[in-house]
Amino acid sequence: MSTEPRLEENKRLARRVPEEIATQRNFDHFDEIFADDVVEHFAFGREIRGREALREQLETFFAAFPDFEATVEAVAAEGDLVAMRVTLSGTHEGPFMGIEPTGRSFEVGNMVFTRIADGKIVERWLQPDTLDMMQQLGVVDRPGEAASG
Repeated sequence: MSTEPRLEENKRLARRVPEEIATQRNFDHFDEIFADDVVEHFAFGREIRGREALREQLETFFAAFPDFEATVEAVAAEGDLVAMRVTLSGTHEGPFMGIEPTGRSFEVGNMVFTRIADGKIVERWLQPDTLDMMQQLGVVDRPGEAASG
């Protein structure tokens, strides 16, 4: 396969995670999208290793944010990497990271880099704006709010 069609196919595959799995909750093709030994990297050195562990993590997250949506804003690809700028939104209706539901909604940006090998996602690096999310959920004060509140 020449370079351009491969890059377009890689972009389509990477987009399936936010569009098909995250927003539509369609896990029917989970095994064809992710490699068995997929690794997801998060801030602070946190990682999820393996397709089953990733699926469990996502299902737990979706239980906390049942109306969660991920909107792809921009995509670029080079070699085996796909970069995406994604807007995340949802309402906190279940326990999340030890935080009881707040009933509040959030909308934040997220940067995702996806590495693809042999037609499957093998590695992703995620950088959501977690601080802004926590501030919108009301579990972390914005600078200056604590003193004036």
